[in-house]
Amino acid sequence: MKTHDSNLEAIPFGIYEKALPRQMTWPERLTTAKDLGFTSVEISVDETDERIARLEWDTKRRGELRQAIVDTGIPIKSMSLSTHRRYPLGSASEEKRQMGLDLFYRAIDFVADIGIRLILVAGADVYHEDRTDDTEKWFLEGLEKGFEKASGAGVMLALENWDHGIDSIEKAMSYVDHFHSPWFQLYADIGNLAYAGYNVTEELELGKDHIAAVHVKDTLPGQVRYVPPGEGVVPFVDSFFKLAEIGFQGPIVLELWTEEEPDAIAQVAHAYGWIREKMEAGWQAYNEAQTA
Repeated sequence: MKTHDSNLEAIPFGIYEKALPRQMTWPERLTTAKDLGFTSVEISVDETDERIARLEWDTKRRGELRQAIVDTGIPIKSMSLSTHRRYPLGSASEEKRQMGLDLFYRAIDFVADIGIRLILVAGADVYHEDRTDDTEKWFLEGLEKGFEKASGAGVMLALENWDHGIDSIEKAMSYVDHFHSPWFQLYADIGNLAYAGYNVTEELELGKDHIAAVHVKDTLPGQVRYVPPGEGVVPFVDSFFKLAEIGFQGPIVLELWTEEEPDAIAQVAHAYGWIREKMEAGWQAYNEAQTA
């Protein structure tokens, strides 16, 4: 493998919206992220009516969000589009498939309007239904329709390996190979890989040159959320070493679900310091290995 220097300081380190208190306004959320040391925020459009409604924001609401980004200097670089849990692109219900596609189109319009560069696409053809050959076929058809619109809008789609369905980089790569386009790539989640029992560094190697962004969180066997960093099984330093080795230079996003916790900001601050330390250790180990 060709060696190269890898500069950690060039890598954006963002925070998932659901880590910060839910009641915050967007100016408050972006300002808090900045104060904690993050360089970006990832917005969520999940399966709740509240967050789906964002896709219907009028010109005024969207303008206010764009202005908050300008005023704080903290961009929203990505959208986590997990609403497809509720309306799967591969659902056996034609009505749900159509709703899922409609939300997909609206999400693409939204991010293009706000200036968000990337949409995280859920790595599951269905979530609350049984998987079949048909659900996989319908899922791919939905991705193809969304891809056509997104690529035309200059928006990248990044398929995330989930805890369900497409749970590995190897499986996700089959979709990247299918589209064979810079507008369809991977969103690697190292916590999900460890949760599913995969060798995290081997999986990251399989995604070399196609990982657009990385989610970091800790997980345990049988528990994919709410594991404080350092209390799970994710090999963080080895993962960051591997990311440096494969030349990854995209955004890294800390994923937490602490928005309802009274001490959310304190938890995020602690997680920031802990993860940042492991990032630095991984990158330093790689760079030292190149000069040994």
